[in-house]
Amino acid sequence: MMNGRKKWLLVLAFVASAVLTVVFGLRAVHRRPHRRIDEPIRPWMTVTYVAHSYHVPPHVLYEALGIQHKPHDRLTIARVARQQNRPVQAVITDLMSAIERARPATPEGSPPAAPEGSPPAPSRQESRPGGSL
Repeated sequence: MMNGRKKWLLVLAFVASAVLTVVFGLRAVHRRPHRRIDEPIRPWMTVTYVAHSYHVPPHVLYEALGIQHKPHDRLTIARVARQQNRPVQAVITDLMSAIERARPATPEGSPPAAPEGSPPAPSRQESRPGGSL
């Protein structure tokens, strides 16, 4: 049988390893690359929500709609359409056009270009031992 001290050391080692596993697991999940998926624009969305979701400055979308940008505005797409006496789909089309103009052009599925002065990303062959696939 184990004496009391060895038992407590074993329990302490188990708890420490469990805590470290959880900490490093959470860090790995938190730092994983997020895939940007553009959610379709819906009438209930606010202009600022669309700007945040599509990663464009809010003033770009407000300018496209011909509206003055007010901080903390809760103006929905449906309300913009009613105020401008236009169909919601026409407002959404204007927003999508502004988003496409504001975003840098990158081919579908490719990552954005690296900032100037940064080292080039290694190719798949360089990143694997032996250079073979």
